[in-house]
Amino acid sequence: MDIRQITPTYFVAPQIDAADMNDIAAAGITTVICNRPDAEVPPSLQADAIEAAALAAGLAFVRLPLTHQTMNPENVELHAKTIEKSAGPVLAYCASGTRSTIVWALGKAGKMNTDDVLAAARSGGYDLDNLRPTLDAIAKTV
Repeated sequence: MDIRQITPTYFVAPQIDAADMNDIAAAGITTVICNRPDAEVPPSLQADAIEAAALAAGLAFVRLPLTHQTMNPENVELHAKTIEKSAGPVLAYCASGTRSTIVWALGKAGKMNTDDVLAAARSGGYDLDNLRPTLDAIAKTV
C-alpha cells in the first residue's frame, strides 16, 4: 500500500486491496473514495469488495469512479463535498493516485492559490504543472 499525503486531511493511493482496510483505519483515515471504475480491475479489486472491507473496518466508503468523460464539474464538486463532509482524513484511490489528485486539484481551483495546489500535488509525488492553465481558468470563474 502506497498512501501519499496531499494535505493534512487528504491522501491518495494507487489501487488498494481489501486486506489494507484495517491498516488504513489505524492510520486515522475515516473515509475512502473509490475513483477507479470497476472495468479496470478484477472482481477482487472492484468497489464491492473494497467497500465491504472498508465498512467492516469502520470506514465510510464513497464510489466516484472517474474517467476522462466523467471528470466533469459535477463530479469534481461531489468529490470536494465528500472531502469537506468527512468526519476526518480522506483517502482517495485510483490506478496510480493521479486521477484522485487531479480531481482534488480541480476542486481546489479558485479556493486555493494555483501555486499552492500544484505544490501540494507535487509533495505527494504528482506533477500536475500541465494542469496550471485549467486551474487558472477555473479560478477566474469561481
